[in-house]
Order: sequence, then structure tokens, then C-alpha cells
Amino acid sequence: MTNKRKIINDPVYGFISMPCDLIYDLVSHPWFQRLRSIRQLGLTSYVYPGAVHSRFQHSLGAMYLTGQAIQTLRTKGVEITAAEEEAVLAAILLHDIGHGPFSHALEHSLVEEMPHEMMSLLIMEELNRQTGGQLTDAIAIFRGDYPRRFFHDLVTGQMDMDRMDYLRRDSFFTGVIEGSVGSDRIIRMLNVSGDRLVVDEKGIYSVEKFLIARRMMYWQVYNHRTVVSAEKLLTSLLVRAREVTAAGMDLFAAPALEYFLKARHSAGSATENAELVRNFTALDESDILSATKVWMDSGDRVLADLCRRLVNRDLLGIELQRNPFDRARVAELERKVEQLMQLNKDEVKFYVNTGDVYNQTYAPGTPEVRILLKSGMTKDITAVSDLFDKEALSEKVTKYYLCYPKEIFSNLKL
Repeated sequence: MTNKRKIINDPVYGFISMPCDLIYDLVSHPWFQRLRSIRQLGLTSYVYPGAVHSRFQHSLGAMYLTGQAIQTLRTKGVEITAAEEEAVLAAILLHDIGHGPFSHALEHSLVEEMPHEMMSLLIMEELNRQTGGQLTDAIAIFRGDYPRRFFHDLVTGQMDMDRMDYLRRDSFFTGVIEGSVGSDRIIRMLNVSGDRLVVDEKGIYSVEKFLIARRMMYWQVYNHRTVVSAEKLLTSLLVRAREVTAAGMDLFAAPALEYFLKARHSAGSATENAELVRNFTALDESDILSATKVWMDSGDRVLADLCRRLVNRDLLGIELQRNPFDRARVAELERKVEQLMQLNKDEVKFYVNTGDVYNQTYAPGTPEVRILLKSGMTKDITAVSDLFDKEALSEKVTKYYLCYPKEIFSNLKL
């Protein structure tokens, strides 16, 4: 008989135990084990070499914090059954199972109009069929349909256990100390009021630090200019691979990658979704990386060059600014690149491209972070914080980027 009460030694929290047989079975499932080969921060290791931790580690960490939160809520008189605890732990454990290779970098490149949350739901529904309905409540919590709404707040919210773990974990592995949060303190201050997750008043300063840390991590790590350049290069080479495949070129690819290269896929019928899930869960970063190295010697000059750049970290240059780039400047840059690199107009788009990245520290109306006052009333964090006002905290800050080959930079007279 298999001992399912295993202990995992996590570098951030120490020992993490498997709390029940269902969690052990989910962690052991090949689809969850695949997350070992999905990096949490995509290509961020090009900037921060230590950022090679996986979605597997993050999911276990988020589950651990959720377990700590459940214990805290019980000590404050919140009744939570063993079945509910199992369900919310399963929901948070599987919340990122729908991430593809390099996480957010390829989120909309492999499957159209399907964010990773939707893919996670499809996979959870298939796992529910495999387990004879044991994930029914976990899926309801994940979707926000479970009657006790604070469970959904623990999994998906502006101060959920997902964010609590990824800020602390990403800070740890990147070495960016500004992102470190006092998760222990915040969890001990959690409470429930009006069936929603709230924070006791004396935890307000820890919440403020949490929001500041998230803002800092977005601009220093997640939206770092070099990371944006690397991820743009990765998506461009996959777009090019699809184009040359459609044109009849036979490219090396593992079966799962070939499935996504030869056709565009989105959510469909139950049969189509089952095939989509089967191929998606067979794909990890090793498939992309091995194909990229082989494509360096492909017959397509553009694809070969894009792959060489990614493998050798010879990335495109990038500029970031607060306003959109002047279209005349972009057009002149495209003309220069077309001439100097001897490209046609359709090929230039892989070397000169624009877009934007943004960050919003706090989004009002999407389960607010509410503070439980000593009077018993609850108020939004922006109404009681001395540090923030609602307008500044909820402002969406957008920065625009322009990418182009660095080797022609010295030739530009713009």
C-alpha cells in the first residue's frame, strides 16, 4: 500500500505535507508533474539567472499557504469542513495547471482566445471525470460558484494565496528583495466577514507592503524590458514557424507541438476540447527548446535567425516609454531594417514591432481588499490607508515598447 502522506522540502517554506489522499493523487498525476517543466517566470532567467523555478513549486507553495489560511480562519471561529478544506486545497493546487511552456509568454500563442485560467478549467473538468467527481466542489470554488464565497477569494482575488506565494517565491529566486512580502503576518490577520475574505485592522500595514511589493515586481521583474524583448522574440519565432509550416515546409517538432503548429485551436465541442487537452498536457518547454535548436538550421532564413537569437541570447534591442512611438519613426526604422538585413516587407514584422505593457496595482470592483475594523464594519483598503488614495492606487500605468535588431542601432539616424 502506497504511503500518501509524503513531505516535500520547499526552499521557501520548508516542509510541505500532502494533507490527504486526493492531493497526493493530483500531485502524482502526469498532467501536474508536467508543471516541473514549465518555468514560473518564462524567460526571466535571461535577466535574473536564479529565476528557473517552476509552476510545480509555485502550485505547491500556494496550496501550503491556503492550508495555513484555513487553520487561521478556524481559530477565529469560521466553520470549515474537512471536505471543504480538501476542495479549496485542490482548487489552488490546480489553479495554474493550464499554463503552457514559458507560462505567460506563450499564453495566447498556442491556443487562441483562451487564457490559462480557461485551460486550467478544461483540465480540471477532465480530471474530475477521471476521479469520479471528486473535484466537483473544487471546480465550483475555482469558478466562483461555491455558496461560501470566501473560498474563491482565497484562490482568486487581489490578495489571494496565488499572489501571496508568487511574490514571495519570485522575490526569493530573482533576488529582488523589494518583492518580498510578509505572508505569515498577512495570513494570521485573515478573517471572514459577510462571507468574504477580509483582513483584520491591525494587518493594514502588511497589506500596504504587499501592494507596493507587487507594483515593484511588475516593473523590475515581470515587465523588465529585456524580458519583454525575449518573450516577443519567442512568440515571433513561433508565428514564423506556423507560417513556413502552412507554406509546406516540413519542420521538426514533437507530436504535441506539431498539433499546434499545423492549425489554430480554440475551445470547441467536448470532443474537440478533449483532444485539445490531450495535446496541451503533452507539451512542455523541452519540446519548444529542442525544436528551436533544430530550427536554427532550417531552410528558412528568418526562422533560423530568430531561433539563433533566442538560443544565444542575442536579443532584439528595446526601448520603453510612456507614450506611443511615432509612426513615422517606426516606418523609417522598418525601412532601414528591410534594407540592411535584405528582408521583404512581410519579414520585417519579425524584427521591428511595437506594443505595450501595463501594471495596475489595485483594481477596484474585482473582489476588493477589505479591512475589518474593530467596530465590525469593513472598508476598502483605499478608504483606511494613510499611504494610498484610490485614484493613485488604481491607476493603470502603461508603457510602450519598440523592438529592433541591436546591430543596426549605430546605423540609425532617426
